[in-house]
Amino acid sequence: MSPQQRVVIVGSGFGGLFAAKALRRAPVAVTLLDRTNHHLFQPLLYQVATGILSTGEIAPPTREVLRGQRNVTVVQAEVVALDAAQRSLDVRLPDGTRRAVPYDHLIVACGMSSSYFGSPHFADFTLGMKSIDDALALRAAILGAFEMAEWEDDPARREAWLTFAIVGAGPTGVELAGQIGELSRHSLRGEFRNADPARARVLLFDAGPRILPTFPERLSERAAAALGRLGVEIHVDTAVADIDERSITVRGVDGAQRRIAAMTRIWAAGVTAAPLAGIVAAATGAPTDRAGRLAVADDCSLPGHPEIFVVGDTMALAGLPGLAEVAMQSGRHASRVIAARVAGRSQPRPFRYRDLGTMAAVSRTSAVATFGRINISGRIAWLAWLVVHLAFLTGFKNRFTTVVHWAIAFIGTARQERATIAALSPRPVTAEPDEGA
Repeated sequence: MSPQQRVVIVGSGFGGLFAAKALRRAPVAVTLLDRTNHHLFQPLLYQVATGILSTGEIAPPTREVLRGQRNVTVVQAEVVALDAAQRSLDVRLPDGTRRAVPYDHLIVACGMSSSYFGSPHFADFTLGMKSIDDALALRAAILGAFEMAEWEDDPARREAWLTFAIVGAGPTGVELAGQIGELSRHSLRGEFRNADPARARVLLFDAGPRILPTFPERLSERAAAALGRLGVEIHVDTAVADIDERSITVRGVDGAQRRIAAMTRIWAAGVTAAPLAGIVAAATGAPTDRAGRLAVADDCSLPGHPEIFVVGDTMALAGLPGLAEVAMQSGRHASRVIAARVAGRSQPRPFRYRDLGTMAAVSRTSAVATFGRINISGRIAWLAWLVVHLAFLTGFKNRFTTVVHWAIAFIGTARQERATIAALSPRPVTAEPDEGA
C-alpha cells in the first residue's frame, strides 16, 4: 500500500500516546489531535488536587513527548463531526474555526467523563477529577475551605467548611480521601490559629457494600483500616439523594435520609463515555453499552468499519476495565494492526489483555495492590505503586521532580507520625530536685 497512508489518532491519553509511539517505524503519516496540548497522567490528578505535585509533572506537552518521532504531527482541536463514508473528521480549532481532517485509519482514544446517574444537576454542586482544570479547581477549593474555616467564628459554619464529602469509593475516591486526611492531620498541622485542620471531617460515601470493590475483600478491609487511622469516615451502602451548594443528602439501605453540611463536595463516582463516542456511534451505527462505550471486534476495530479503531476506556470489549494499562495495550495493538495492513503482512492475533495488576495509594506511605494471586498492602505496596507510576511518567524531568516531591511528602508524614507517637506515649516520671539541695 502507499506509504502516504494517513493515521489520525484522537486523544493524547495513554491509549492515543502509546498508539502513536507504536507507529514510530511504520510508513504512515500520523496526526494526533486532542482538545488539550498535553498528555495527562490521570491516575495522579488527585496529587495535584492535594498539592503534592505540580501540573507540569503529570501533564507534559504532547509535542515534547513526541518531538523525536518525525512521522507524528500534533494538533490541538476538538472533533465535532465524523463522516465515515468520506473518512473525514470535522474539527474545531482553538480559535473556533473549523477544518476537515481526512484519514485512512482512525484511532479513537478519547477516554471517559463523569456520570451523575440521572441527576445532572449534581455537576453544578460538586467538583470532579477528569482534567488539570478540575484538579486545580479542587486544590483551590480544599485549601480555600481551611482558609474560610480560619475566618469563621460560628462553630457550625466552621464545621461545614471543615467537612469534605467524597462520593465514590473506587481508587480515585479512596486516594482523595486519604490525601485530604493526610493534609488535614499532618501537612497543615500547626499552621492555623483559629481553626484546627485536624478537626476536619473527611466523609467517603459509596452505594456499594465496601470500598475498592474491584479489589479482593481483604485488601478493601486493609484500605478501610488505613483510612480510619487518618480519620476518614467511611459510609458504604449509602447512596446520594441530593446535593446543593452547602450540603449533601444521603440515603441508607433503610431508606432514611440525612443531610450533612459540607462546603466541599467531590464527585468520584460513575463514568460515561466522552461525547466523541456518541458522535462515532451516530456516524457508524456502532452499538454502545450502558456507559456509552463502543463495542469493538477482537482487533479493536468497529464492526463494519475496519478502518476505525476504538481503544482504552471508550471501547467495550470482554468486560475490560477502564485502566491505564488497558488503554496502553489496546492502543499498541490497534497500531500493530494498522502497520501490518500497510506493510501487507498478515494481521496480528486478536487483542488479549495482559493483566499486570491493580493498585491504589491509600495515603502517602500506604497502598494496596494485587498482582494475580499476590495481594500486598502497606508500605511494601506503596513502594510498588511508586515504582510503577514512575515507570509510566514520561520524561526524566518529570520522574526526577516527582521523586523529590514524593520524598518530601514521605519524610514530612513520617516526622508527623513520630511526633504524634511521642506525644501520645507515656513519659517517664523523674524526681523533682530538692529545693534545699
